[in-house]
Amino acid sequence: MSTQKSRRAALLAIAALAATLGAGCSKVPDTIKIGVAQPLSGPLGALGQDMLNGVTLAVQELNKSGFTVDGKTVTLEVVAQDDRADAESGKKAAQQLVESGVVAVIGNLNSGVSIAAAPIYGEKGIAQLAISTNPRFTELGLQTTLRLVANDNLQARAMGSFAATQLSTASYAVLDDGTPYGKGLADGAAKQLATEKKEVTVRQSFDDKTTAFDEVARRIQTAKVGVIVTTLNDFQVLALLQALQKINYTQLSVLGGDTIKTTDMVKGMGMVTAIYATSPVLEAREFITGRQFLDRYNTAFKKPPAYGGHYSYDATYVLSAAIKQAKSADPKEITKALRAINGYAPVTGTMTWDEKGEQRYGAVGVYSLRAGNWELRMRSDRW
Repeated sequence: MSTQKSRRAALLAIAALAATLGAGCSKVPDTIKIGVAQPLSGPLGALGQDMLNGVTLAVQELNKSGFTVDGKTVTLEVVAQDDRADAESGKKAAQQLVESGVVAVIGNLNSGVSIAAAPIYGEKGIAQLAISTNPRFTELGLQTTLRLVANDNLQARAMGSFAATQLSTASYAVLDDGTPYGKGLADGAAKQLATEKKEVTVRQSFDDKTTAFDEVARRIQTAKVGVIVTTLNDFQVLALLQALQKINYTQLSVLGGDTIKTTDMVKGMGMVTAIYATSPVLEAREFITGRQFLDRYNTAFKKPPAYGGHYSYDATYVLSAAIKQAKSADPKEITKALRAINGYAPVTGTMTWDEKGEQRYGAVGVYSLRAGNWELRMRSDRW
């Protein structure tokens, strides 16, 4: 072999070795893990499972399409933990997700759980994309807290304003479930009612598992309450309606928060004059591409969404875009990309965050329960 040929062969061998070493040292792994922390058991299990389903559907579609990061085909993997709608369980779930190597987390549903878990994610620079609505979540001073919907400041104004102007009565009751979400939202609604010169004659907090409401039902009757504004969960409101039926006091309206805007709440139809719910979680069918999403969701899970699966679906797509922009599986780089992104969301249109981590285009809708469905009455981002 000539010297020139030998040199060429050597150069080719070095190039091949360099390429091999370069591939072996790639900063992008073969698999990128996305965490999900939601209540997957207990009374809120259907809502948490719906959020998990949204992430699962998006990941399946992204993997099928051949998802790439910096030119490398990557498999996305969902790692789910049950936070049990409990702050301590949420912290344990967060620690387990951190240890499993997730690059970001879609979680949590409950504000108290999101707030408790946030510092654990924050310490590692792991973005936490939460559908929970208590303003405190984004007031923790962490770069990692990102909200998917409008917060409770706007929802509280919506509740109080709608109750005062559309359901006007001489006497109101405001009831909450004692959680950071429920109490904060109820306090805000009561404040808005006071601003509207309306009288709250019954104001009471419970815990989020109470189903014994005979005593407060009697208080509501005695105070001649015409509208109950509540942030209790759906199963709690159903128990309250049963207590009101027992004393034959049902000529009133109920306006709940987004935790009663569920399929289970349909059981309450006809038990009182009317049932309404406010929610920053707008219906998938309200969006142009919502019907296609609902068809895919039904095909995948053999049932319709229970709550906010379209938001977790969208969040996963926006997260995937941030991963591509970051060209990395480093959580801190992905969080930085999320903070700057104007992300395309297949169902809701777009997701983008302000400097606090609040959703820039969040709105709150008011829905009425009619003929077994929640029907939109009005929607605004300027209550």
